[in-house]
Amino acid sequence: MMEVSAYIESGILELYVFGTLSEAETAEVAQMASKHPEIQEEIISIEKAVISLSYSMAPYLSAANYDKIRTTLIEKHAKVVEMKPKNSIAPYIGWAAAIILMIGIGWQYTQLDSAKNEIVMIETENDTLEKQLNTVKLNQTQTESLLAVVRDQNNTVVPLGGQAVSPESKATVYWNQATQTVYVDAAGLPEPPEGYVYQVWALKLNPLTPTSIGLLDNFIANDSRLFAVSNTSGAEAFGITLEPAGGSVSPTLEQLYTLGKV
Repeated sequence: MMEVSAYIESGILELYVFGTLSEAETAEVAQMASKHPEIQEEIISIEKAVISLSYSMAPYLSAANYDKIRTTLIEKHAKVVEMKPKNSIAPYIGWAAAIILMIGIGWQYTQLDSAKNEIVMIETENDTLEKQLNTVKLNQTQTESLLAVVRDQNNTVVPLGGQAVSPESKATVYWNQATQTVYVDAAGLPEPPEGYVYQVWALKLNPLTPTSIGLLDNFIANDSRLFAVSNTSGAEAFGITLEPAGGSVSPTLEQLYTLGKV
């Protein structure tokens, strides 16, 4: 029993498991294992420990690679012969090197997974930046279009002043009489209450004849507060009233916010 115990403690079994022995030494270990169940059990125990260690240190190994390691460590036993125990630190160096190798494999797979995650994050950030850039370009295009409308030399500019219901209100109508297009700058109007909308009217004065030319829909969402409404011709004045959502057939004069003559 002392011979078996010394043989197990010599470290030769670890070298056997890792396949670093010569053919003669491998045969000797196999023979010892066939004679002594304790040695065979220790070999199996070492193999299981290595498999467990390799899996915990490198959990992302493919099934194919894992099977290769398992085949090498567990399913390779042949016939063996006896061998004298050796007192040397070499077996322990080999064991330590194997552990370091497994740790290195695990670290490499962890780094690879981390790099993949970083690539995904960078691609997501690039997509977000691209969307923001497109939004900026769209806003710039819209701003340039609005400025072109306001600065058009053919426009008749009609200022609309506040009325009794809201003296502080004001608006501006840009009316191109050649093309009959009408834009309303409503930046001077307060936000309409929920369930109400501003309605724009082109007016004939004698007799007073109002014609609806549009609603200032999505008032809050329109940051520029510049609205395109329907074309009109022959208007003598413009007015804006506050009406129930969807607009009215005729203006509610008690809710006349702004009015201005051409």
